[in-house]
Amino acid sequence: MERLFNLKQLGTNVKTEVLAGATTFLTMVYILVVNPAILSAAGIPFDQVFTATIISAVVGTLIMALFAKYPIAIAPGMGLNAYFTSVVATQGVSYQTVLGAVFLAGVLFLLLSLTKFRETLIKSIPNSLKYGITSGIGLFIAFIGLRMSGIVTSNPETFVTLGDLHAPGTILSIVGLFVTLILMARKVKGALFIGMLLTALIGYFMNLLQIDGLMSAPPSIVFFDIDIAGVFTNGLYTVVFAFLLVTIFDTTGTMIGVSEQAGFMKNGEFPRAKPALVADAVATTVGATLGTSPSTAYIESTSGVAAGGRSGLTALVVALLFMVSLFFSPLMAAISSLPAITAPVLIIVGCFMMEGLAKINWKEFDEAFPAFVIILTMPLTSSIATGIAMGFITYPILKLVSGKGREVHPIIYVFGVIFAIQMAFFPAH
Repeated sequence: MERLFNLKQLGTNVKTEVLAGATTFLTMVYILVVNPAILSAAGIPFDQVFTATIISAVVGTLIMALFAKYPIAIAPGMGLNAYFTSVVATQGVSYQTVLGAVFLAGVLFLLLSLTKFRETLIKSIPNSLKYGITSGIGLFIAFIGLRMSGIVTSNPETFVTLGDLHAPGTILSIVGLFVTLILMARKVKGALFIGMLLTALIGYFMNLLQIDGLMSAPPSIVFFDIDIAGVFTNGLYTVVFAFLLVTIFDTTGTMIGVSEQAGFMKNGEFPRAKPALVADAVATTVGATLGTSPSTAYIESTSGVAAGGRSGLTALVVALLFMVSLFFSPLMAAISSLPAITAPVLIIVGCFMMEGLAKINWKEFDEAFPAFVIILTMPLTSSIATGIAMGFITYPILKLVSGKGREVHPIIYVFGVIFAIQMAFFPAH
């Protein structure tokens, strides 16, 4: 294992990587329940989506682990599944047809990943936007953690407000947060993972963690008869483009964010970008044939990096745990049903990802504002891709009017225009 993943060279070891993988898995295991719940509203059987979610996560994360060798996990993405369901509801088409759109987007994504386009895209993104993306993702996942915990809740007048701090789940989240903070402050190895275990244990004795069983037989695997022809007959070209665009920038943004946090980015470049991007593309394509929405790199991977994960072994552990979860669906459902277990970790990891803010040149307005608008819009729109779009639109405009237009890579101008058109006419909700 040490030679395969170059653990010594990366300054890590098997124990740290296994703990990091378990930490990442536990922070993203909610997808096994949430994704089937959302897509079943589009008519896809719950058990089918459950199996498809696991298999696409295993396929994508294994490719990431063995070929790209990054501690980044892949699974069907949140937001994309909601968009999938909305297309079925508003376009009057079958879910088989929308799965056809996902499949086509996955194939296009794979073809682009095999070219130098994606690597060129990563190189072309200026540092201020990269740091903005990383920090924006950090604020976004911390906000998710606050919402999951109940510390922050919706309010019709102020949009968000302080939640009910006397609610049992919120109390458990706060206790779990301080337990984990103490472990972090004391520099205890595996603090995030130990914090989750202790929170789960406290939740069990508070009767908040209801475990109705441990194991069950895995649902059968069925390859869907996806309707690719229906994509063309119903003219779902914008749907394919939306899936493709959001997946490209969600994944690219997340990979940059995780890589910046882990110290993988070298002079603005992302080594081994091709296999990392192929992992996501293959997961999306395979997932479509089984019955799930597009896959993406998971921002929860930052929790594993924060726990010390630095190699593909972290991702391998995540893939193996997803595989095992096929047989432990009752236990996975129980863990997923108690957000207080993972919410504290997301809040703390959000803090770690703020480091890049110090590297942004805040005295140069044309560098500072695009980064600021990314950081602002990611949590407020609940979309990584929307935050990136706002940065790509404002950056070239400000550079042009500042007389620094030649500093901007041509590809940033192209995507600035594409994002402006997409935001004006095809906004993702």
